Amino acid sequence: MKIGMIGAGAVGAAALMAILNRHAADEIIVLDQDINRAVGIVADMQYGSFLYKNIGLRVGDYPDLKGAELIIVTAGINEKAGGATDRKDPDGRMRLLNANAAVIREVIPKIVAVAPTAVLLIVSNPPEPLAELARQLAGHDRVLSAGTMIDSLRFRFHIAQNFQVTPGQVQATVIGEHGNSRIFLWSSARVGKTPLGDLLSDEELRKVRADVELHVRDANIAIIEGIGASQFGIGMACGRIAEAMAHDKQITFLLGSHVPEYQITLSLPIILGRQGPLKCLIPEMTRDERDALDRTADKLREAMKQIAGWSQNPKVWPQERGAA
Repeated sequence: MKIGMIGAGAVGAAALMAILNRHAADEIIVLDQDINRAVGIVADMQYGSFLYKNIGLRVGDYPDLKGAELIIVTAGINEKAGGATDRKDPDGRMRLLNANAAVIREVIPKIVAVAPTAVLLIVSNPPEPLAELARQLAGHDRVLSAGTMIDSLRFRFHIAQNFQVTPGQVQATVIGEHGNSRIFLWSSARVGKTPLGDLLSDEELRKVRADVELHVRDANIAIIEGIGASQFGIGMACGRIAEAMAHDKQITFLLGSHVPEYQITLSLPIILGRQGPLKCLIPEMTRDERDALDRTADKLREAMKQIAGWSQNPKVWPQERGAA
């Protein structure tokens, strides 16, 4: 599979390493506004990449994306540079929307001009609104956001810590958006096959919920305070997504896609194939969780009004849709 990487910053570099480690590509084209950085990242990785697989890793320009099946967009301002690292700020990553929307407006038409059939994965923050904008610019529905995959992994990790089990023994899902209005689906969280409510008293569960949600909410800021960028976890998630597409495994990921019912991009379970999203699954939710999802959708639609030229009722391209 041929992959394009737009952006060779911290996240782009981490995603490249993960893709190489997972043997998820035959060819990777790297683009960055800072050509010297792109050259340096590629040169550094080229020296070890053949230890994994004979992958054609090189720096390129937009015409070199021709034939790419997956293009990952990580370009844009990050939380630290964009002033989105205040734990008490209710806007969080939404502070980056206008600046990164300008990047999406610049790069998506150039991508589509040379790789019109590629699946687009938007990792830049905030990913759901930017994916919605990218979808409208691209004119098709093969547009995903990295969504709440990393939130769900963090959710599982911190539940596992509380129960002193491995994260692989935990089933837990975050939906909605990769931001402050994310929804933790506690009603379906399990350790093994056992609901958390069967393992804890109501008071104990309230304490666990508060602890876990705080850690997940502040995870990116804590990481940024330590190393300057939240990059490796999301990079590994990108590698896993690329691997699943390359082998057409058609498994479920927590990714953002346009949901016609809500007329916005939301993160929900997505069955992903080589050609992109095959089906969006609406999980079982309590009334409170569904109401929270409605509020998140309202918040995202409202945020999109900041972006000049975005239409709340964009045309639908039924010939391009894999599924709702």
